[in-house]
This record gives sequence, C-alpha cells and structure tokens, in this order.
Amino acid sequence: AKFVERSGRLNLTMATPMTTTAAPAAAPGDEALYIDTQHEDLVHDVQMDFYGAKLATCSSDRTIKVCNVADGSYEVSATLQGHEGPVWQVSWAHPKFGVILASCSFDGSVLIHRESRPREWTIIHAARQLHESSVNGVAFAPHEFGLLLAAASSDGRVSVLQHDPSNQTWIVDYLQDCPMGVNAVSWAPAGSYYQPPSSSIAAEGESAAAEQQPELPSLVTAGCDNTLRFWQRTMSGEWAQQDVPQCSSDSKYSHSDWVRDVSWAPSLVPNHNRVASCSEDGQVLIWTQESPTQPWTAQLVKQFDSPVWRVSWSATGHILAVSSGDSSVTLWKEGLVDGTWIPMETTEEAPAPTDSAMVPPPPAPSN
Repeated sequence: AKFVERSGRLNLTMATPMTTTAAPAAAPGDEALYIDTQHEDLVHDVQMDFYGAKLATCSSDRTIKVCNVADGSYEVSATLQGHEGPVWQVSWAHPKFGVILASCSFDGSVLIHRESRPREWTIIHAARQLHESSVNGVAFAPHEFGLLLAAASSDGRVSVLQHDPSNQTWIVDYLQDCPMGVNAVSWAPAGSYYQPPSSSIAAEGESAAAEQQPELPSLVTAGCDNTLRFWQRTMSGEWAQQDVPQCSSDSKYSHSDWVRDVSWAPSLVPNHNRVASCSEDGQVLIWTQESPTQPWTAQLVKQFDSPVWRVSWSATGHILAVSSGDSSVTLWKEGLVDGTWIPMETTEEAPAPTDSAMVPPPPAPSN
C-alpha cells in the first residue's frame, strides 16, 4: 500500500484484484478509497504519481493498470502490456520529464512507458533481458539527477539506466551487489549528501568566487543476505559502495532474514539521512546517519509476528507506512519525547482468499 498527503488529510489507497461486483466509490468524506483494479491475478505493487492524480498497479497477470483518481472516485484509464511474466513493481518519473512509468518483471526486463496522449500509452524503451533473473524492484531517481532509473535483480546486480537526451538512447551501468539476489532499491533524495560551495578569495579588489560542488546520486539496496548496501556515483561516473559501516558496533538491531523492501526518507536536513527497511524476520528498522562520515545506527520500529513486505514514507518524511503479512497497513510517526516510533492508525483488509493478497515477489534463483 502507498499513501499520499493531500489537503492536510491522509489518504490511503488500496488495490484489490477484480471481483464480480465493482467496489463502490468512497464518499468525499471517507478516508479510504477501495479500487477494483480489474486485474485477473495477484496485485504486487501500487504507486501514485507526483500529483496524486494517477494510480498505477501491477500484477501477476502480466499487466499494469493505470487509474485516474480524483474527488473520492476513480476510473481505470489504461492497461499496459509488454511483459512476459509477472510484473513486480512500477515507478513514476518526475512530471518534468512527462508522464512516464517504469515497470519490472520476472522475465528479467524493464519497460518504460509514456502517456503520449490522454489514455494512449507507448513503450519508449524496452530493456529486454536486462538481467539474467527476475527484476524485483525498480525506482526513478530524484529529478535533480536527470532521467535515471535503477533496477534490482535476483541475479545479484543492480542496473542503472540513464537517458541521453542528445540521441534519445539509454546507457546502462551494472552494480555487483548481493550475490544471493537483490529485492529492492531506493534513491537518496537531493540534499542527502550536500557539499557546500568552497570560497576562494581573489586578489585585492576582486570579489570572492564560490564554486558549487555537484551532488552525486546515491542509492540503497535490500539484499537476500539480510543486509543493506549503500552506493554512490563518483565524479568519474563509476559506482562505488560506501565504506561507512552499515551499523555501529554497539547497535543491537539488524535483520536476520531477507530484506524485502527499503525506502530512503525525504531529506529534511542536509547530510542527515534516514532509511527504513523491512524483512522476512518481521522487523521494521529505521537507519539513521548523522553525517556522511558517521556510521548508520539502527532503531526498531516494531517486531511484527509475520513478514513485512513494504515500507513507504509520506512526502514530508514524518510518517512511515508499513504493509505486513497479517493483511494490515500501519502508520508510524516518531515520538517527540524519546524518539521512539508510535503507531498512528491501522487499516486491516477484509478477509480474502490467498489469491487476493498483495504478495511481493520471491526472488528467482540466480543463474
């Protein structure tokens, strides 16, 4: 489940597979809108666009559905095809690049779709056989870094696709990440590793010159070896794993099973970073880095009794949504007194057969 904040009110958007009777639209005053996605199989991911006006869902039926959402109502406006296997995740690009949606699949491919006209979509780039195994996660980078896309795969690699506007091509780089497989990827927001300008005083009578150091894109991955890995692009254009410790030596929290999802929080204070992760072990952890040279320290949000599939931050980074295997979505915020995370609200799904659950993809064995 993903959520947005609009007009000061929290709006939860849930997706369910197609039923024989269409789900009724919620009244304008209702807090939740239940959507009949018209999928014919499991729904694996739900993402809202930048404006909260379009909703994209993907499914094991090999399709992506796009819904227009407004004023407590919705309509399914498009069905996107092209994958040859279950579609695990989708990601919207920033609207400055147009209406662009990326999708990843068990078939090892990443497709990039564009809405050229209302309700008319085309595939502008098809990265077939991008990976040797299932592509489990996909995410566009913040728009400050250009049209940049990362994809996490069960073959142990993360691919980074960058659009070259000069010739309308896509350049691909590979990061050798977790040999056991990578489940998810998340980008650091702009400002996470801000470098202030360095000033140099010229000769007497001349003004000081300030040179702004460009910020380099960074990302975090969730691996099947129970760990997170942090990467940053260097000035030469290559990708390097950060050498800062993932966790301080005195921390008592770490994952003991596959890390299913990871989400980098919006940057509120430059160089102060926060990442949420969830795992098969039922733990939801918050990783905090006080400065770029400091280690990441882990804090437990909650130990669930079932695996946790997804974590997602609100636009301001103050609220964390957690989707767990007990068919519930919980919202968490940091306490003002002691910094512990406290629950805000719980949304439980109605009992449904197994094929109605939102089930994340188990990574395919690496070749």
